Amino acid sequence: MKISPREWDTVLGGTVRVPDPQRLVHLQFRRFAGCPVCNLHLRSIVQRHDEITAHGVTEVVVFHSSAAELRPHVADLPFAVVGDPEKRLYVEFGVESAPRSVLDPRAWGAMVRGTVRDLGPVLRGRRPLPKVEGGRLGLPVDFLIAPDGTVVAEKRGQHAYDQWSVAELLTHAQALTRQN
Repeated sequence: MKISPREWDTVLGGTVRVPDPQRLVHLQFRRFAGCPVCNLHLRSIVQRHDEITAHGVTEVVVFHSSAAELRPHVADLPFAVVGDPEKRLYVEFGVESAPRSVLDPRAWGAMVRGTVRDLGPVLRGRRPLPKVEGGRLGLPVDFLIAPDGTVVAEKRGQHAYDQWSVAELLTHAQALTRQN
């Protein structure tokens, strides 16, 4: 698959180019604003963001929520977040929704950990409750896109917490760097 060049508006202002003409792009499709499972995963990306960037990778995360709903949940993220409440990008990239996203027992631990992690800020009024736009049943998808737009690796999740770890992402990026 090859991605034609485009610019997307980010929820915090500005735009992001996909593909990036100079760097790999890790394009992630997540679920709704404030999704505890998504937040749990994105914290792992934040913790190792400098390392990801050092490997020549730019993070871009798409949610099926509006920019207004996303802003309070993503204000502290150091990478581009794109709102797609109409799910146009989800359709274009073949990102699915299915009951197995939350019914698969492999996702349950992450659902509990994410909910417990996010509960404190919600109770202290530092973060709003999640507002589920577009449904709860989204499946995560990861794409690694080369500067020429070629999708060089992808993972289509089988449940809500089935995405690349940072280590897996870096392995893909390093393999591409060695090839060039």
